[in-house]
Amino acid sequence: MVRALAIDVGSSSVRTALVSETGAVTHVHQRRLTITSPQPGEVELDAAEIGRAVLELAKRTLADGGACDAVGVTNQRATTLIFDPLTGTALGPTLGWQDLRTVLDCLVLQGEGLRLAPNQSATKAKWLVDHAGRDADSVRFATIETWVTWLLTEGTSHVTDRSNAAITGLVSVDVDHWDDRTLALLGLDPVMMPRIVDTIADHGRASALRGAPPITALIGDQSASMFGQSIVRSGAKITFGTGAMLNMVRGPVGPVAMTPYESGCFPIVARSHGGTVTWGLEGIVLSAGSALDWARDELGLIDNVESSASLARSVPSADGVWFVPALSGLGTPYWDFGARGGFFGLTRGSSRAHLVRAILEGIAHRGADLVDAAERETQSSIAEIRVDGGMSANDFLVQHLADVTGRPVAVSSEREATTRGAGLMALVGAGFLSVADVETLWHPTTTIVPQFDDEARTTSRDIWRTMVARAAQTIPELSAVSF
Repeated sequence: MVRALAIDVGSSSVRTALVSETGAVTHVHQRRLTITSPQPGEVELDAAEIGRAVLELAKRTLADGGACDAVGVTNQRATTLIFDPLTGTALGPTLGWQDLRTVLDCLVLQGEGLRLAPNQSATKAKWLVDHAGRDADSVRFATIETWVTWLLTEGTSHVTDRSNAAITGLVSVDVDHWDDRTLALLGLDPVMMPRIVDTIADHGRASALRGAPPITALIGDQSASMFGQSIVRSGAKITFGTGAMLNMVRGPVGPVAMTPYESGCFPIVARSHGGTVTWGLEGIVLSAGSALDWARDELGLIDNVESSASLARSVPSADGVWFVPALSGLGTPYWDFGARGGFFGLTRGSSRAHLVRAILEGIAHRGADLVDAAERETQSSIAEIRVDGGMSANDFLVQHLADVTGRPVAVSSEREATTRGAGLMALVGAGFLSVADVETLWHPTTTIVPQFDDEARTTSRDIWRTMVARAAQTIPELSAVSF
């Protein structure tokens, strides 16, 4: 049996595993990363720590499970660092994709006709170069898959794949080359930029590992999650984690600009192979699992996240209580950064169970918002929603998502489908599988069917929209900001 080593660098941890040609994920090792916030809105990681964790965990997985035939790397997108190509050391902090220190820079650049968001890499790279005290031509730019590949190949491959390049804000609309005008406006020298390559290709040998296996896939996390759930030609999935992200395959026709659509979704690269790009779209919920964490850590409504489903089911309804999970504003389709979360309909009889049930129902409604936006954008119907991520284990949430969307919801057998997707892509890149083979590997743990009738679903969605309107524009000056 052939197997790939999957290296999955997420927003808060590094995970390594072996993925077989059947899609089985084994010999998993994981380590949390240190995340710091020197100032409100700032998110920093340590590139050296990431590198150490990748190499140590990869070696441990291979020691436990034996040799691999290929390596696939998946990563948190838009997290950005710069490094010295001579010493191989990072210069300054690694700025997490959530880092907001360049918000004002983005607003200033809008006046110059450049539309960038602070969660993209572009202004992060400028900030890092400005604070490194080095000429831009003496450093190298990296997102996480670039950094990991550089380390694995011991400095011989400085590359980024199209799924990651597409998120940087620095790339041409065909995701084929870096945009010279954008680089010039930001003061970034083209020499610092990695070579843009296919997602599925030969990216060099991982000489830092025993046997120097070939690296045959580099892929951003959400695209990897799609592939890991066998969404290769059509279909959609939602990953429920700290936030929630819906991703959907569109096909070979790309966007006219790398900016958000009117629907509130935006274009992504699902994968590229043999020079052909497969496009997709993405919609984002900014607060999902983080709302349950808040209910546990700050409100004391639950002792642990796992107990939320049973507590929600302990009451027959939320008794008129609604919750809008806008703790960090509202993403797709509203994009209202000034919206704030809120409970509505509270009475003296509202209990802890009612509030927790309302939180889970609100997260499910935000998932339904993503489905509505994706269908509006593509003018097509999503027949089935596939879900992964930690919150996909919450059967109450999954059932309510099915109820308010009117769609069956299939739960991935692998909670971290990004890892599975990276491994399967690596096996495709090494020639052991085809993309068509991957499509046949979908075997969900369970499929939940809707219990609401059309009238109940329509009524619930109509009330939800009135609740969102109440939470909207809580801070008008932030609501006026768009990227």
